[in-house]
Amino acid sequence: MPETLPSTSLQVTDLEIQDIEGIGPTTAKKLKEAGIVSVMDLAVTSADELAVDINASKESAAAFIMAAQKLLRDSHIIEKEFVTADVALEKRRSMLRCSTGSRALDELLLGGIETQAVTEFYGEFGSGKSQICHTLCATARQPTESGGMDSGVIYIDTEGTFRPERVEQIARSRHILKSVAVCKVYNSSHLELIIKDLGKYVNDFNAKLVIIDGIISLHRAEFLGRGTLADRQQRLNGMLHKIIRLAEIFNIAVVITNQVQSSPDTFFGDPTKAAGGNIVAHSSTYRVYLRKSGENRVAKMMDSPYHPYSDTRFTINEKGADDIEEEGISKKSVGGKKAS
Repeated sequence: MPETLPSTSLQVTDLEIQDIEGIGPTTAKKLKEAGIVSVMDLAVTSADELAVDINASKESAAAFIMAAQKLLRDSHIIEKEFVTADVALEKRRSMLRCSTGSRALDELLLGGIETQAVTEFYGEFGSGKSQICHTLCATARQPTESGGMDSGVIYIDTEGTFRPERVEQIARSRHILKSVAVCKVYNSSHLELIIKDLGKYVNDFNAKLVIIDGIISLHRAEFLGRGTLADRQQRLNGMLHKIIRLAEIFNIAVVITNQVQSSPDTFFGDPTKAAGGNIVAHSSTYRVYLRKSGENRVAKMMDSPYHPYSDTRFTINEKGADDIEEEGISKKSVGGKKAS
């Protein structure tokens, strides 16, 4: 018989740091002082980061992390190191999808924004990135049968673009604002600290969707010149890998928006490319390019493990991201449901 997914009757909150093999009161205190208060916090931390935080060797830090991950596996909270493909498929069937508000855009994404993944939208100013994010704040609170996730949302705003009144307009309800936790970030160090503690915030706000509007803008503004590029990319790499681990282990959807830059060596086609180089490109599960097309918008799937490379058209109106009426697209939602 095929192996089934482990039961998750034991919750993360049932486990204590000192339940981890090799961690006593002294180490537990150091971890708490470093902001690592749960087994899950430790499991998604990098060895380099932990070694600095608790003044330990990288080898000791790696051993603590591996012990935390082992405890979670033994408690059937995360999957084993190796599973058969049918078990991996069963895990993917547990993921949720959240509608973008546009059926055309949902179809491009094969059902909407999915959990256990990082979806990147990049494009020029006014291409619709933040409008999609505001729409997702409204749709995520909806029940799963209506295209939502029936959950809270964490919105990390690095560019000062979040407008609660816009979410209220899209949702046509002020009550929905209570389910959106907003964090205004002022510099790259602040953003990295927020990401470091993101697992705690996900639990505190019962969030299944995390939006980071402007993933690279602060680092790009602060690290100027070629001499700072290596340091910038290293810090981005650590932060983005933490986000990937959180998405997978917490079964949450992460949406990031990104700026663009011109590629001078492109002689044919669109010279616009996403900022951040390979570090950001390799951290996004799905990468969607947005551009203006008259009064409407075009979304093009640029990178995905399994989506077809295609594009679609949608519009931005008082409802947020929406379908173009003359396209004749059904307004029935396709998000929210578990993957089949």
